[in-house]
Amino acid sequence: MHIDLKHKKFLTIAAVILLFVILPVLRYLVFVGSPAGTGRTVRIFDLSKGTSLKHIATDLEGARIVSSARLFVLQARLKGDTERLQAGEYRFNDGMAPREILRMMVAGEVYARKFTLPEGYSIYQIAELLDERHILDGHRFLQQARNPALLRELGIGGASVEGYLYPSTYQVTAKMDEAALIRLMVAQFDKVFADKFAVLAKQHAMSPREAVTLASLIEKEAVVPGERALISSVFHNRLRKKMRLQSDPTAVYGIRAFSGPVTKQDILRKTPYNTYLIDGLPPGPIGNPGSAAIAAALSPATSPYLYFVAKNDGTHYFSTTLAEHNDAVRTYLKTSHGIRTTASTVAEIRNDRPHLAGRR
Repeated sequence: MHIDLKHKKFLTIAAVILLFVILPVLRYLVFVGSPAGTGRTVRIFDLSKGTSLKHIATDLEGARIVSSARLFVLQARLKGDTERLQAGEYRFNDGMAPREILRMMVAGEVYARKFTLPEGYSIYQIAELLDERHILDGHRFLQQARNPALLRELGIGGASVEGYLYPSTYQVTAKMDEAALIRLMVAQFDKVFADKFAVLAKQHAMSPREAVTLASLIEKEAVVPGERALISSVFHNRLRKKMRLQSDPTAVYGIRAFSGPVTKQDILRKTPYNTYLIDGLPPGPIGNPGSAAIAAALSPATSPYLYFVAKNDGTHYFSTTLAEHNDAVRTYLKTSHGIRTTASTVAEIRNDRPHLAGRR
């Protein structure tokens, strides 16, 4: 009888321990490692600075991203993370385990959309890209790109940020606006230029603006990376001889993207950037060049060339005389209907000024 009572007491104590100690521990362990759902429920949470852990956990439970706010708070406390959560916007789904959600908030892995700016893109192409990908508003981007107050803030003396938006991949968070993205891109340009090109530009007696402007032409003209320095040499040679650069992309800048044949109408259009009609460099860049194009602008190849024409395979034929160049134009720009009437044939059309043919 005494043994039975002792046995029952033991079972009772064991049941109490199981009920109040082991089961909660098991419940907690299952909670931190198990998603609340299948991943179909997706929510974006704004974790503002100073927001309490309890408030965050309640929001997560209310959105059914986690199954228990109380256990989420307990998890953070046991791990010592209550004061380590970083502010920002986060994208969670109910297929994520609570331990992963907490880890992301501690690491500051905020929700951001990747935006890659290709080398050579102009502010107009960037605006289109932002619109197409629903990242930011293209119209507002162009407004900010020309915003005098923002230009003063960034120390840019031109009419826009053209040329100073460094081609790279950027994380665009939900809180960023068009001006914030521009600041980020210009900051990256400033860093790269200061680290790699500032000394070289001084050695060549070129201002940063001149270097970037020339680089933007090279970026638009060069298809094959290995030709950048050679194309740069043509521009340097022509500048030295005070010959007009007559670069096709400048004839359509601000009108349309340079993505095909440039017409006679294009090269005769009066714009401040059209190097068929103006002397020297355009007043500013016509796109946003990458490091390789800037390097080519500051370190041209040594060559006698004054002309080049596209060979329709991505490469160019380079010439030293106008006669040789016009022969190349006839060779490489013939179609089944004869020679195309483009900037590439302007020397034959006008026969009054040497020219060079840009990329097709």
